[in-house]
Amino acid sequence: MKRLSLAAALFATLAISGCGSMDIEEFEGREPKLVLEEFFAGQTRAWGIFEDRFGNLRRQFKVDIEGTWDGQTLTLVEDFFYADGEIDQRIWTLTKTGENTYEGTADDVTGIARGQTAGNAFTWSYNLDLEVGGRTWNVHFEDWMFLQEDGTMVNRAYVSKWGFQIGSATIFFQKDDAAADIQQSGADLQRAAE
Repeated sequence: MKRLSLAAALFATLAISGCGSMDIEEFEGREPKLVLEEFFAGQTRAWGIFEDRFGNLRRQFKVDIEGTWDGQTLTLVEDFFYADGEIDQRIWTLTKTGENTYEGTADDVTGIARGQTAGNAFTWSYNLDLEVGGRTWNVHFEDWMFLQEDGTMVNRAYVSKWGFQIGSATIFFQKDDAAADIQQSGADLQRAAE
Protein backbone atom coordinates (compact mmCIF):
# COMPACT_ATOMS: atom_id res chain seq x y z
CA MET A 1 0.00 0.00 0.00
CA LYS A 2 2.88 2.37 0.80
CA ARG A 3 4.38 1.83 -2.66
CA LEU A 4 1.10 2.74 -4.31
CA SER A 5 0.81 5.92 -2.21
CA LEU A 6 4.36 6.96 -3.07
CA ALA A 7 3.76 6.30 -6.78
CA ALA A 8 0.48 8.25 -6.65
CA ALA A 9 2.19 11.18 -4.92
CA LEU A 10 5.01 11.19 -7.49
CA PHE A 11 2.50 11.09 -10.36
CA ALA A 12 0.48 13.94 -8.82
CA THR A 13 3.63 16.03 -8.37
CA LEU A 14 4.66 15.48 -12.00
CA ALA A 15 1.14 16.25 -13.23
CA ILE A 16 0.96 19.47 -11.21
CA SER A 17 4.41 20.65 -12.32
CA GLY A 18 3.54 19.84 -15.94
CA CYS A 19 0.38 21.94 -15.71
CA GLY A 20 2.32 24.89 -14.31
CA SER A 21 4.48 25.44 -17.39
CA MET A 22 4.10 28.82 -19.08
CA ASP A 23 2.85 29.35 -22.61
CA ILE A 24 4.45 32.19 -24.60
CA GLU A 25 1.02 33.15 -25.99
CA GLU A 26 -0.01 34.25 -22.45
CA PHE A 27 2.21 37.33 -22.89
CA GLU A 28 0.75 38.54 -26.20
CA GLY A 29 -0.08 42.25 -25.98
CA ARG A 30 1.94 42.91 -22.83
CA GLU A 31 4.11 46.02 -22.83
CA PRO A 32 6.77 47.06 -23.42
CA LYS A 33 6.94 45.01 -26.60
CA LEU A 34 10.18 43.05 -26.87
CA VAL A 35 11.86 43.13 -30.27
CA LEU A 36 14.91 40.97 -29.69
CA GLU A 37 17.10 42.44 -32.44
CA GLU A 38 16.39 45.98 -31.22
CA PHE A 39 17.03 45.22 -27.57
CA PHE A 40 20.36 43.44 -28.17
CA ALA A 41 21.74 45.75 -30.90
CA GLY A 42 24.85 47.51 -29.59
CA GLN A 43 26.28 47.12 -26.07
CA THR A 44 24.42 45.30 -23.32
CA ARG A 45 25.61 44.31 -19.86
CA ALA A 46 24.21 41.50 -17.73
CA TRP A 47 24.67 40.27 -14.16
CA GLY A 48 23.69 36.81 -13.03
CA ILE A 49 23.81 33.98 -10.54
CA PHE A 50 23.56 30.21 -10.92
CA GLU A 51 21.91 28.11 -8.20
CA ASP A 52 21.91 24.32 -7.92
CA ARG A 53 18.67 22.37 -7.53
CA PHE A 54 18.81 22.85 -3.75
CA GLY A 55 18.97 26.65 -4.03
CA ASN A 56 22.68 26.89 -3.19
CA LEU A 57 24.49 29.72 -4.95
CA ARG A 58 27.18 28.14 -7.15
CA ARG A 59 28.37 30.97 -9.40
CA GLN A 60 28.11 34.72 -9.88
CA PHE A 61 29.01 36.41 -13.14
CA LYS A 62 28.89 39.51 -15.31
CA VAL A 63 28.46 39.44 -19.11
CA ASP A 64 29.41 42.08 -21.67
CA ILE A 65 27.43 41.60 -24.88
CA GLU A 66 28.07 43.13 -28.31
CA GLY A 67 25.08 42.68 -30.63
CA THR A 68 24.88 43.28 -34.38
CA TRP A 69 21.78 42.95 -36.59
CA ASP A 70 22.09 42.73 -40.39
CA GLY A 71 18.37 42.58 -41.18
CA GLN A 72 18.08 38.79 -40.82
CA THR A 73 20.79 37.61 -38.42
CA LEU A 74 21.48 38.77 -34.87
CA THR A 75 25.04 38.03 -33.72
CA LEU A 76 25.72 38.22 -29.98
CA VAL A 77 29.30 38.12 -28.72
CA GLU A 78 29.01 37.34 -25.00
CA ASP A 79 32.07 37.76 -22.77
CA PHE A 80 31.53 36.13 -19.35
CA PHE A 81 33.46 37.24 -16.25
CA TYR A 82 32.93 34.89 -13.30
CA ALA A 83 33.48 35.88 -9.65
CA ASP A 84 36.07 33.08 -9.30
CA GLY A 85 38.23 34.67 -12.04
CA GLU A 86 37.22 32.43 -14.96
CA ILE A 87 36.60 34.18 -18.29
CA ASP A 88 34.61 32.61 -21.13
CA GLN A 89 33.04 33.62 -24.43
CA ARG A 90 30.00 32.43 -26.35
CA ILE A 91 29.02 33.72 -29.79
CA TRP A 92 25.37 33.27 -30.69
CA THR A 93 24.09 33.51 -34.25
CA LEU A 94 20.30 33.95 -34.26
CA THR A 95 18.28 33.91 -37.44
CA LYS A 96 14.81 35.41 -37.56
CA THR A 97 12.62 32.64 -39.06
CA GLY A 98 9.24 34.36 -38.77
CA GLU A 99 7.61 37.48 -37.39
CA ASN A 100 8.22 36.31 -33.79
CA THR A 101 10.37 33.18 -34.14
CA TYR A 102 14.12 32.61 -34.05
CA GLU A 103 16.64 29.81 -34.47
CA GLY A 104 20.18 29.99 -33.15
CA THR A 105 23.54 28.30 -32.92
CA ALA A 106 26.70 28.65 -30.83
CA ASP A 107 29.86 26.52 -30.56
CA ASP A 108 28.84 24.84 -27.29
CA VAL A 109 25.17 24.41 -28.30
CA THR A 110 24.23 21.00 -29.69
CA GLY A 111 21.63 21.15 -32.43
CA ILE A 112 19.49 24.20 -33.06
CA ALA A 113 18.19 26.57 -30.38
CA ARG A 114 14.62 27.72 -30.94
CA GLY A 115 12.81 30.72 -29.52
CA GLN A 116 9.71 32.89 -29.81
CA THR A 117 8.62 36.33 -28.63
CA ALA A 118 5.16 37.51 -27.59
CA GLY A 119 4.48 40.87 -25.97
CA ASN A 120 7.28 41.60 -23.50
CA ALA A 121 8.48 37.97 -23.31
CA PHE A 122 10.93 35.68 -25.09
CA THR A 123 11.29 31.94 -24.52
CA TRP A 124 14.37 30.10 -25.70
CA SER A 125 15.12 26.35 -25.62
CA TYR A 126 18.46 24.65 -26.35
CA ASN A 127 20.96 21.95 -25.36
CA LEU A 128 24.38 23.06 -24.17
CA ASP A 129 27.70 21.33 -23.39
CA LEU A 130 28.46 22.51 -19.86
CA GLU A 131 31.77 21.98 -18.02
CA VAL A 132 31.06 20.54 -14.56
CA GLY A 133 33.90 19.41 -12.31
CA GLY A 134 36.28 18.69 -15.19
CA ARG A 135 33.65 16.78 -17.19
CA THR A 136 31.33 17.92 -19.97
CA TRP A 137 27.61 17.43 -19.45
CA ASN A 138 25.04 17.98 -22.17
CA VAL A 139 22.22 19.84 -20.42
CA HIS A 140 18.95 21.39 -21.52
CA PHE A 141 18.17 25.10 -20.99
CA GLU A 142 14.70 26.67 -20.95
CA ASP A 143 15.10 30.45 -20.80
CA TRP A 144 12.29 32.93 -20.12
CA MET A 145 13.11 36.62 -20.62
CA PHE A 146 10.83 39.51 -19.68
CA LEU A 147 11.40 43.13 -20.73
CA GLN A 148 10.54 45.64 -17.98
CA GLU A 149 9.27 49.22 -18.33
CA ASP A 150 12.66 50.73 -17.39
CA GLY A 151 14.44 48.79 -20.16
CA THR A 152 15.82 46.09 -17.87
CA MET A 153 15.31 42.52 -19.05
CA VAL A 154 14.96 39.72 -16.50
CA ASN A 155 15.96 36.20 -17.55
CA ARG A 156 15.09 33.04 -15.63
CA ALA A 157 16.80 29.94 -17.05
CA TYR A 158 15.98 26.40 -15.93
CA VAL A 159 18.70 23.78 -16.45
CA SER A 160 17.87 20.08 -16.66
CA LYS A 161 19.54 16.76 -17.46
CA TRP A 162 17.64 13.55 -18.25
CA GLY A 163 14.42 15.48 -17.57
CA PHE A 164 15.38 16.48 -14.00
CA GLN A 165 16.06 20.09 -13.05
CA ILE A 166 19.65 20.45 -11.83
CA GLY A 167 19.78 24.21 -11.41
CA SER A 168 18.61 27.63 -12.48
CA ALA A 169 20.11 30.96 -13.47
CA THR A 170 18.76 34.44 -12.85
CA ILE A 171 20.16 37.17 -15.11
CA PHE A 172 19.43 40.90 -15.47
CA PHE A 173 20.24 42.66 -18.76
CA GLN A 174 20.63 46.41 -19.28
CA LYS A 175 21.75 48.51 -22.19
CA ASP A 176 25.14 50.06 -21.35
CA ASP A 177 23.70 53.60 -21.42
CA ALA A 178 21.01 52.54 -18.91
CA ALA A 179 23.66 50.97 -16.66
CA ALA A 180 25.69 54.19 -16.81
CA ASP A 181 22.60 56.25 -15.91
CA ILE A 182 21.93 54.05 -12.88
CA GLN A 183 25.56 54.31 -11.75
CA GLN A 184 25.43 58.10 -12.12
CA SER A 185 22.15 58.28 -10.18
CA GLY A 186 23.73 56.20 -7.39
CA ALA A 187 26.76 58.50 -7.29
CA ASP A 188 24.47 61.59 -7.20
CA LEU A 189 22.47 60.11 -4.31
CA GLN A 190 25.66 59.31 -2.39
CA ARG A 191 26.98 62.88 -2.86
CA ALA A 192 23.63 64.33 -1.75
CA ALA A 193 23.70 62.18 1.40
CA GLU A 194 27.20 63.44 2.33
